[in-house]
Amino acid sequence: MAELSVEHLLGIKYLNENDIQLIFETADHFKEVINRSIKKVPSLRDITIANIFFENSTRTKLSFELAEKRLSADVINFSAGQSSVKKGETLIDTVNNILSMKVDMVVMRHPNPGAGIFLSKHVNASIVNAGDGAHEHPTQALLDSYSIREKLGDVAGKNVVIVGDILHSRVALSNIFALKLQGANVKVCGPKTLMPKHIESLGVTVETDLRKALNWCDVANMLRIQNERLDISYFPTTREYTQQFGVNKKLLNSLDKEIVIMHPGPINRGVEITSDVADSKQSIILNQVENGVAIRMAVIYLLASKIK
Repeated sequence: MAELSVEHLLGIKYLNENDIQLIFETADHFKEVINRSIKKVPSLRDITIANIFFENSTRTKLSFELAEKRLSADVINFSAGQSSVKKGETLIDTVNNILSMKVDMVVMRHPNPGAGIFLSKHVNASIVNAGDGAHEHPTQALLDSYSIREKLGDVAGKNVVIVGDILHSRVALSNIFALKLQGANVKVCGPKTLMPKHIESLGVTVETDLRKALNWCDVANMLRIQNERLDISYFPTTREYTQQFGVNKKLLNSLDKEIVIMHPGPINRGVEITSDVADSKQSIILNQVENGVAIRMAVIYLLASKIK
């Protein structure tokens, strides 16, 4: 059986193209499973997974939990907001306490970049990064690419623009790594103040004119403004941002071609996209949500098969 080249899913930058294809082929199989009347498989009956979230998350946490339960794993949920972490317990202590309960895999979201990598060196369990600060969010990038493959047949050669707050977005970074690995052409579009300094070194081009970017692309992935990470003002007002970088139906209809609209959620309706765009037939936002469960099932299943 083909297997992943890694023991953990810490970031897209540690994967190769074969890993991504293997995850997608496995997700194809699980997508059939979750569309059957009996949506569970007994694949991971003897595996225990701990979901440890040091940052609030609704969608990602639910998606992972559903994926784990569909695979019949035993699941422990740990929300650090309500825990002894607030009393000063260290990350390693927290996780070691959980591992002493004989946990095989840890799915972790943490505000500090590199937290998953740090953890993988200190604890004896398979680590899945569910988002580390503004660094990476690998399963989101995988489900985004998988959704493009499903809609357009392939990712290679496609033109994808990522629009919005690139500076604070772990989704943007993971997406750039994943798309480039699969041979897509990538542009980023947004206010100059929200562009990382050396973004071109990742092999992407910067476009500050939204209309030009949309006319160029096959797919537009619209990111939200991460207000919780904005410590200073990066643009004058939300209204001004929307005028320059928001997508509405009138703008979509005025393009030379029909493009695919994506969004990692949660959507700020009326800011980065209007409701009539989010709910239009060009949007694959709900497909992304469904595909998220299949992709996370695939990742967990493939990593679990490497647990000795």
